[in-house]
Amino acid sequence: MLCIQALRAFTDNYIWLLQDVAQRRCAVVDPGDAEPVQDWLQRNPDWQLSDILVTHHHDDHTGGVAALKRSSGCRVLGPAGSRIPALDLPLHDGDACEVLGQRIEVIAVPGHTLDHIAYFQRGAQRGAQAGPRPWLFSGDTLFAGGCGRLFEGSAQQMHDSLARLAALPGETEVFCAHEYTLGNLRFACAVEPDNRELRQRLEQTEAIRARDGISLPSNLACERATPFLRTSEASVREAAARFSRCQQADPVAVFAALREWKNGFPG
Repeated sequence: MLCIQALRAFTDNYIWLLQDVAQRRCAVVDPGDAEPVQDWLQRNPDWQLSDILVTHHHDDHTGGVAALKRSSGCRVLGPAGSRIPALDLPLHDGDACEVLGQRIEVIAVPGHTLDHIAYFQRGAQRGAQAGPRPWLFSGDTLFAGGCGRLFEGSAQQMHDSLARLAALPGETEVFCAHEYTLGNLRFACAVEPDNRELRQRLEQTEAIRARDGISLPSNLACERATPFLRTSEASVREAAARFSRCQQADPVAVFAALREWKNGFPG
């Protein structure tokens, strides 16, 4: 069983640290900056960094990869055909890899970038007892309360990618790469001002962030309630139509209107 810890980087990035306590080995996800990881390793000198998992090529997710590779000799995993520094194991949709004794599945989720992948671990069932919950490293595709911008992919691609992630088990813990939850939920409440569930979640997140707490991980059951994953709902369609000033029926068109609206939304 692994422990997962957030290492903060830049102003709002999270580098996720996976820890195999029994073996004193660890892995990190999307180290945009090497320093937070190196600081942790210096404070824990009996631990070995074995792997780096990268979701996509943006610098705030890859900037620390080369330095960590040099200092530790760790293995670097990431999307095939991408600009990932020191990449050892190129991954494609449907691949599986073993990290810290865990079987991790690779899901292609283009939209934010064309090379974006997510890492999914299914958890386990141990007899009649439930094992650890599934977990997902979603990078900049699925955020708590929202989704990433479309820098390279299309609205169709991102809509389809989010649908793939939303189909995973509801108890799946979601570890995304940024602390964007508060702004995402404020936008979600602007889309659906009468949605009591979103209002309650916003209030809870405001309390967490007021004490500089971390709003993650989320879970997929919770994320399915946010507008970007509910583009077939009448209330979401109506809100998108008000923004775009034309009736939106197709879920992808609704998604595109919401994403454009969010791009200019304050905060």
